[in-house]
Formats: sequence, structure tokens, C-alpha cells
Amino acid sequence: MSRTPARPAPRPAGAARRRSTRRLAAIGAVLALVVAIVAASVAIGESAGGSGKGSDETNTRGSTASGPAADPQQKVFDQLAQATSRRADGDPLAVGRVDAPVVLVEYADYQCSFCGKFTRDSQPELIKKYVDEGVLRIEFRNFPIFGKDSERAARASWAAGQQGRFWQFHDEVYAKTRKGDALAEDKLVDMARSSGVTDLAKFRADLNGSASAAGVKKDQEEGYSIGVQSTPSFLVGGRPIAGAQPMKAFEEAIAQARAAKQSTK
Repeated sequence: MSRTPARPAPRPAGAARRRSTRRLAAIGAVLALVVAIVAASVAIGESAGGSGKGSDETNTRGSTASGPAADPQQKVFDQLAQATSRRADGDPLAVGRVDAPVVLVEYADYQCSFCGKFTRDSQPELIKKYVDEGVLRIEFRNFPIFGKDSERAARASWAAGQQGRFWQFHDEVYAKTRKGDALAEDKLVDMARSSGVTDLAKFRADLNGSASAAGVKKDQEEGYSIGVQSTPSFLVGGRPIAGAQPMKAFEEAIAQARAAKQSTK
């Protein structure tokens, strides 16, 4: 099986990059190891159902960094989970109980076909099996790496969230692979309408406003600060998973994160 290496996603320039560096330093030296773990996981994901800039169609087989060998790094996973799991009450880009024992953080791009695959194939099962049972919380992070069309779609998802329709809009965009002109502003407005967004004038204003740009930038900087390079990338209780992995990979990571959480009680 051939593997196509992906070029790294462009990093924020200037002040944004400096803020990203300071944030990583603030998390602590322990996360330097996590960056290496994530990088290894991402490298696997490039040939296992992940998308990096310039590499969007790859095989969907792969593995996770969560397994028996990863257990000695539990402290690292806990640090990373604490640094990235916001657990904000009323967060429109999250679903599940604020106090759920496990948080899954997803970094994704709306032009990423494997992000769509996760949304269509795995997300509904995760919600039914874990979120509805109070075990899992899913927090979405906009991580656009494919240019202006991706950034526009990311801002649009944020705008839909301001009217309580983030997840409906999110699922509508990912209902099929959409790229380029399919994510033009008018098309995004049409999808917002289909998703139940009622105030379309506000939606347009929010999409093009500074608050949506800041929200997307915050998510991007968080991803860059922990070494995310491709989409989709996940943290499950701090454990990195790269690519649209089979449901079993998420089940194993959730079980490990849940067991680790219970062991600290």
C-alpha cells in the first residue's frame, strides 16, 4: 500500500504564531512529549484516513496512540485533556454533559472528506452510545487548513451556533463532500436556512464579523499549540487519534480514558 505524505498545514504568522508558542510553553514541559505523540499519530493518520494540506484522499486503515503502551503516559494525557477540554456551559459547538467523564475534542476542516466520514459514520454512534448516556462530551474545534473556502465555512458554522443551530448546520455541510464554490457565502446561507437558522441577516453578519474570525482563530491556535497538522485529529480524554478511524478505535480510547478517570476517584 503506497503512502502519500502530506505537507504540513500553514502555521499562523506573526503575532498569532508567537501567542501559540507562548501558550504551549505555559501548558508545561510535559506536553512536549504529547507533541511527539500527536505527531506520530498524525503521521499514521496521513495514511489512515486523515487529511493534511495537499493530501485529502488516503486509506482509512490506521491505529491510535491509545493502547497498553500508552498507559505510562497517563499523566501527559491528563495534562492535555485539562488544557484542551473547555467544558463551558452553553458552548454551542459542544454536545454532552459538562461534567461527562470523557471529552472528545475534534479538530476539523469543512473541506476534509474524512471529517465528513467521521460525522456521517462514527459521530451518530458515539452520541447514541456515549453522549446520551452521559459518558462522553464532544467539543468541536474549527481547524481550517485548506484556505479561504474552509475559513468561510468555519465562520459560518460559528455563526449558526449563535442561533443554536451549530450541529444541524455542521451535519448539513458534511452530508456530502463540499469544496470550493460549494462553500460560497450564498451556498452557506442556503445550508443555514435548511438547518433551521431563522435570522439569515444576522447569520450573514456574524459570518463576516470579527467575533467569528476570533472564534476560529482561537480554535486554530489551540490545535497548532499541541502539534495538530492534519484533519480530522481527535483527543479522547487527552489521547490523540488521527484520521477517520473505525468505531472500535474510539470505543477503546473512551474505555481507557473512562477507566483512568475512575481510578483517580
